Amino acid sequence: MAHPKRRHSTTRRDKRRTHYKVEAVTLATDSTTGEVHERHHAHVFEGNLFYRGKMIVEGYRPTV
Repeated sequence: MAHPKRRHSTTRRDKRRTHYKVEAVTLATDSTTGEVHERHHAHVFEGNLFYRGKMIVEGYRPTV
């Protein structure tokens, strides 16, 4: 395995890492309930679990 002969400077390391950015979560509005939720994720509204505008589970209680 190759090993560097000399230590890389912090500037050189930081230049390489400049493109690693945190992106904001994409939000969507449910057509049925009007609830704003994370895109491609199920969400709870009035005790029911919804996904893509359809009720998946009635009387949903999340476990911790």
